[in-house]
Amino acid sequence: MVASESSAKLTIACDVVPTTRFDAVRNRLRAGVVIPAHPLALTADRRLDERRQRALSRYYLASGAGGLAVGVHTTQFAVHEPKVGLLRPVWELAAEELNRAERAGAAPAVRVAGICGPTKQAVAEAGLAVSLGYEFGLLRLAAFAGRPLAEAINHCRAVSEIITLFGFYLQPRVGGIDLPAEFWREFCSIDNVAAIKVAAFDRYKTLDVVRAVAESGRREIALYTGNDDNIVADLLTLFRFQRGAETVELGFVGGLLGQWAVWTSKAVTLLEACRGARAGSGYAVAELLTLGAALTDANAAVFDAANDFRGCLAGIHEVLRRQGLLAGTWCLEEREQLSAGQSEAIARVQRLYPELQDDEFVAERLGEWLGGA
Repeated sequence: MVASESSAKLTIACDVVPTTRFDAVRNRLRAGVVIPAHPLALTADRRLDERRQRALSRYYLASGAGGLAVGVHTTQFAVHEPKVGLLRPVWELAAEELNRAERAGAAPAVRVAGICGPTKQAVAEAGLAVSLGYEFGLLRLAAFAGRPLAEAINHCRAVSEIITLFGFYLQPRVGGIDLPAEFWREFCSIDNVAAIKVAAFDRYKTLDVVRAVAESGRREIALYTGNDDNIVADLLTLFRFQRGAETVELGFVGGLLGQWAVWTSKAVTLLEACRGARAGSGYAVAELLTLGAALTDANAAVFDAANDFRGCLAGIHEVLRRQGLLAGTWCLEEREQLSAGQSEAIARVQRLYPELQDDEFVAERLGEWLGGA
């Protein structure tokens, strides 16, 4: 495995010709890509299923994803617990598949490592991630719940000395904390920040982050939607703010999403369509918004919105199980299961929205992804 160059503090304009691998990756990140939040494949006895873990990575890369996010909420935050002992293995497996794809000629992919815990733990995790080839650290700040904002900002600065930051606004219902506009203004002042994922599931809080980036003048910070309930509208919207006498326009360039851990090849097509519509290239915005409503309905079933998202991990696993990519819906914690009626809800949206699904794409290649070392 090749060590990452992510500790370099770089500001790269979109028209700069890449001179290093990290330059190329940073430019891809800024242009906008699909980044699935990588699930965890387990056996019935809740041990790592290495064969299917690799198959998931191969599926995402074959679908056209421009990166992978590993060790994040969809991977299950429990992998960060030392007693579980899975953080290094899951990072290594994904890195090996990314390396394999690049040796075969694929463009360098964006490698995002989920980073958790208080500062000592987070700094150690960042160091491990960099040693395994990850360029970006997606920071979960749950350890700072109820603490002064300055402590969270100092934490972010400390981790940014090790790995380039991918900011993360995670909704509290699935393990995040509220982060006010003041936090995001300070976060945007950290030199080594490349992107921010907004998964607040709240339009007002989403605007807090977008406004902070606009007012910072940091055009190199890429915005990624994590609002699985509002994917298409995020990708279509051009936000406009004033920064002094200057009018600043910016938008979400891509997505880092648990929803994009399923039906990923269709997500790649969707991102291209939204990008084309925003550029005025003939895509019908009204049709895309209709598709967006269908995707939100599907997400409600997969993420178990009716039960306050209790079955969101199992719901992702269930879709992948039905496609043959996973053997079951097992999670590290036994309480993480499908809610009553969730299986039927998933079946309903699968019947209603075949245009969102890529079952045929998966079926044609599943044997290849499950085979080999």
